[in-house]
Amino acid sequence: MTEDFFTQTITPTTHDLGGFKVHRTLPSRPRTMVGPFIFFDQMGPAHLEVGNGIDVRPHPHINLATVTYLYGGAIDHRDSLGTFARIEPGAVNLMTAGRGITHSERSPGDERAKGPELSGIQTWLALPEADEERDPAFEHVAAADLPMITDHGVRARVIMGSLWGVSAPTTTYADTIYADIMVMANGSIPIDAAADERALYVAVGDASFDGMPLQQKTLYVLRPGTTGTLTSQRGGRVMLCGGEAFATPRHVWWNFVSSRRDRIDQAKQDWKAGNFPVVPDDDKEFIPIPEVPKTVSYP
Repeated sequence: MTEDFFTQTITPTTHDLGGFKVHRTLPSRPRTMVGPFIFFDQMGPAHLEVGNGIDVRPHPHINLATVTYLYGGAIDHRDSLGTFARIEPGAVNLMTAGRGITHSERSPGDERAKGPELSGIQTWLALPEADEERDPAFEHVAAADLPMITDHGVRARVIMGSLWGVSAPTTTYADTIYADIMVMANGSIPIDAAADERALYVAVGDASFDGMPLQQKTLYVLRPGTTGTLTSQRGGRVMLCGGEAFATPRHVWWNFVSSRRDRIDQAKQDWKAGNFPVVPDDDKEFIPIPEVPKTVSYP
């Protein structure tokens, strides 16, 4: 039955970051991209000790857009444009790196004081070649501004693109779909052929697609044109992601994504030389470029 619905099932690589785990399904050896999505991480869920928090020091990106979406907790975002934005559950932070940006992500002080919760999804989107070197930008869309579908025991928030007859206001560069689907016990929602490439990911609880049970923390890449119904017996939370298929491959090295390897080599040298812009109010430390990065392309 798997072969009828899915072209691939991708199990995660799990990293223990001390106090919480990150489960990464993209990029992977079986597949690098689903539509523009080239990086897919589930953070947590976790409750950190009082006084602790996440401190992702300033680091660079090029030729991609990062999408941060939380289920629980809060993160303070700062970047080299001078942006300060606090993201909380249900909202979306879209940071477009373009020709280059530096940013940091840290737990807010009030969250640390009570022991931060951390739970959510962070993805990267490859940019079309014409947009890879565009000016960097940042966009925060509040939860109240993202459309919510409520029907048949399901609450589905459309984060990017158009699904189920509604459209999110979040900027897209390539055709993109992205949704957070909260399925109650015995709820159901149709998954139609809304994009060239699509995938389902069960973050919490249980879910099935046309009667086939889906495992948690596994990315199921749907066969093009496949339609079906997403259901749950006890309740679950599922991400739907995808979009247009890219005609040219993307290369990934550390925090850099590009259609050109030489552009990534230039970014490496620029970070080593201190040529990226700094983050105002968070310029006292940074993440050094690694000898062996954790995020790499798979040929």
